[in-house]
Amino acid sequence: MSKRRGEKMPLLDHIREFRNRLIKSVAAIIIAAAVGWFFYQQIVRLLTLPFCDLGNSSTPTNNECGDLYVNGILGPFNLQVKISLLTGVILSAPIWIYQLWAFITPALHRKEKRTAIAFAVIATPLFLTGSLLAYLILPHAVEILLGFTPDNLDNLVRFDEYLDFVLRLILIFGFAFILPLFLVALNLLGILSGKSILRPWRIAVFSCFLFTAAFTPTPDPITMIILAIPLCLIYFSAGLFALLVDKRRKKSSDSDAGVTPIAKPEEI
Repeated sequence: MSKRRGEKMPLLDHIREFRNRLIKSVAAIIIAAAVGWFFYQQIVRLLTLPFCDLGNSSTPTNNECGDLYVNGILGPFNLQVKISLLTGVILSAPIWIYQLWAFITPALHRKEKRTAIAFAVIATPLFLTGSLLAYLILPHAVEILLGFTPDNLDNLVRFDEYLDFVLRLILIFGFAFILPLFLVALNLLGILSGKSILRPWRIAVFSCFLFTAAFTPTPDPITMIILAIPLCLIYFSAGLFALLVDKRRKKSSDSDAGVTPIAKPEEI
């Protein structure tokens, strides 16, 4: 059972709490993955659109995408499992995000539990926004990468390789969009101040652009800028929120200490 803030929690209690929250998160993902299993065909069509709708030889005919293929006897089954799990991770985001926050900030008071719920409410659309942006740049990324194919050759792509590429891009940017919120978590725990978060803003902005340049599959600057600007905005929003928390915390501590403002001469 969790201890209140300020009290030490034994290592075994930490392990038990981690296990319980991990079980809840995995159960939520599995339940949501069942939805992905049921709507497998529709999700496959959605994932293949960036590849099949390029207006070239990859254009699907009769609901088929000729340049994508599945290989092996177990290939179709493994594919369905991967897509179902991806769907489960995305649909169950509110639950596992809340469990992650609750484990980082153990033994929440009633007021802090409301903060944890607010964190999950804010983090979920951010995670989905990052995933959506990554999906929206997929046609552009695929078109650029396939453009390196020599004119006298065809490029047949295994669908599981294409799916790994899509999953990596979607999940990386989904998680990247919620990373600044962990700065807020450190601020609420009293580990980082708002000024400490915003002081290295030049390094943070550079890191956002470096991150997008490293993980964006295309070499063009437009895609990098499209993904980097929202990351920078989220970072600055987290820093400003932390400043407000610091200001409120200082005001509360002054009030608890019995500090009263000095009366003006005209008030005496």
